[in-house]
Amino acid sequence: MRVHGSPDERPRRRGQGELEAQVLAALRQAPGPVTAAWVQDRIGGKLAYTTVMTILTRLQAKRAVTRERAGRSFEWRAASDEAGLAALRMRKVLDGEADREAVLARFVTALSPDDERLLRDLLVLPEDGPEAGADPGPDRVSDAEDGAGA
Repeated sequence: MRVHGSPDERPRRRGQGELEAQVLAALRQAPGPVTAAWVQDRIGGKLAYTTVMTILTRLQAKRAVTRERAGRSFEWRAASDEAGLAALRMRKVLDGEADREAVLARFVTALSPDDERLLRDLLVLPEDGPEAGADPGPDRVSDAEDGAGA
């Protein structure tokens, strides 16, 4: 019979992606770029430093975190917020499919009417303001062309 807290009791297994989510949550709460040791301290538990480094490296490969050199080690930061990370996961799934058009069509037809309306509204918004992507037209001359004849 096992007694709660006995040495032979196994710790609960984390769900898939749970540790990555904990690391990302810690990074989003960080005051700026932080070390793996800082992340390890914030997550707590008996997580090995090498495990934290492995998770950070995997997250970097997924472009969910960035790192910069700080002396002989690295400092890490979250590359995006929750919405950005969800969008990255969605894009990764789409990139892995051979028939993008079919996948997008199925996705859109499965949306609720409110989500479909929101998506339509987002698709008509300019990316970088009202001038984004606007053709300068034949009357506008670039700086290089303007100075070429002088």
